[in-house]
Amino acid sequence: MARRGGVASVLAVLTLLVGLLAPSIQQVQSIGVCYGTHGDNLPAPSDVVKLYQSNHIDAMRIYLADDTILHALRGTSIAVIVDAPDVRSLANASSSAAQAWVQANVQPYYPDVSIKYIAVGNEVEGDDRHKILLAMQNIKDALSAAGLGGHIKVSTSVKMNVVASSPLPSKGAFAEPSVMGPIVKFLASNGSPLLANVYPYYAYMHNDHMDVNFTLFLPSSMTMDDNGHTYTNLFDAMVDSIYSAMEKEGGPDVPVVISETGWPSADGRGASKDNAMVYNQNLISHVGKGTPKRPVALEAYMFAMFDENQKTGDPIEKHFGLFNPDKSPVYCINFSGTSDSCPRSMGLASRPVYYAMVIVCLNLVLLFWPANRL
Repeated sequence: MARRGGVASVLAVLTLLVGLLAPSIQQVQSIGVCYGTHGDNLPAPSDVVKLYQSNHIDAMRIYLADDTILHALRGTSIAVIVDAPDVRSLANASSSAAQAWVQANVQPYYPDVSIKYIAVGNEVEGDDRHKILLAMQNIKDALSAAGLGGHIKVSTSVKMNVVASSPLPSKGAFAEPSVMGPIVKFLASNGSPLLANVYPYYAYMHNDHMDVNFTLFLPSSMTMDDNGHTYTNLFDAMVDSIYSAMEKEGGPDVPVVISETGWPSADGRGASKDNAMVYNQNLISHVGKGTPKRPVALEAYMFAMFDENQKTGDPIEKHFGLFNPDKSPVYCINFSGTSDSCPRSMGLASRPVYYAMVIVCLNLVLLFWPANRL
C-alpha cells in the first residue's frame, strides 16, 4: 500500500507539471509572413512555399494575385491574404472590374488555395481613399456571386496614420472619420477584421527620446497607465489606439489583424540583426496574449520573408527580410513562439508540446504499472 501511495504522489506531481505547462502548449496565435517580390535574386515561388512549410509558418500575405505563387500554394494549409491593389479600377460603378478580378484571381484557386482575406488596397492615400469602400463592396458582391461570400473576408490594409496622434490609446480616433467610419461599419456588418500595418520601429526611428526597449517588448521605464490598463510596449499601445478609434465609429467588436509588422536589420537608426531578431521573436511570443484592451490572441504577419534589393525609398526598406535569397536565415527565429530563438534548436527544452506528451505518457505508465512491480 505504501508503494501505491508513492505512485499517487508521483501522479499528483506530474499532473501539476502538465497544468503549469498548459499555457505554453496552447496553439493560439496565428503567425504569418509577408511575401514581397521586389528582388531580382529571390527563390522560385515553389521553393518559397517549401520554406514556409519547413519553418512552420502557417500564413502568407502576397501583394499581387500572382499565378505562379498561387499555383505553388495549391494543396497546402497556408492561409493567404491576397491584395487587390487597384482600388480605382475596382471601385468602378458597374462592378465589372471587381467581377473580373475575382474570376481571374480567386475562383481558379479556391479552395485548393486557402484564401482567407482579400486586402482591397494597401495604405491607400490621396483621393483614392474615398474609393476604398465602394471597391470593397464590389469585391464582396463579386465573391458572393461566385458562391464564396461566406468563405473569404474582404478588408483593406491601413497604416497607423489613419489614427490621429494621441498621448493615450484610449483617446485613439481616426484622423478622417468620414473615410474610416463607413469602412468600419462595413467590416462590422460583414464580420471582417481591419487589416493594419503596425510598425513600432518607425515611431522609434523618428523620436530620439523613445526608449528602444519599449519598442522591442523589453523592460522599459516608459510604461504607461491608461484607463485601468498598463502598457509595457509600444506595439500594444498602437493596436489599442486602433481599437479605440473603431469603437468611436460603431465598431467595438471589429478585430484587428496585423497585416504587416517588422524591424529592419540594417541602414537605419536602431536597425540591426540583433534588434530585428529580438523584436520579431518577442512579437511571436507576445501576440497570443492580445493587448491590454483586448486580451485575445492576435493574428499577425511579419514583414517580410526576404530582403528585397529592388525596393525603393529609404534604404532600410531593403532590409526587413527574415531570410536571405539563398533561403538561409538572416538571424535565428523560432516561429513556434517558444523561448529558443534558433530554429535548429528543436530539443525538448524548446518544444513544450513534446514535454507535455512525455509527461502524459509517464502518467499512463505509472497508472497501469502492476502494483507488485512497485
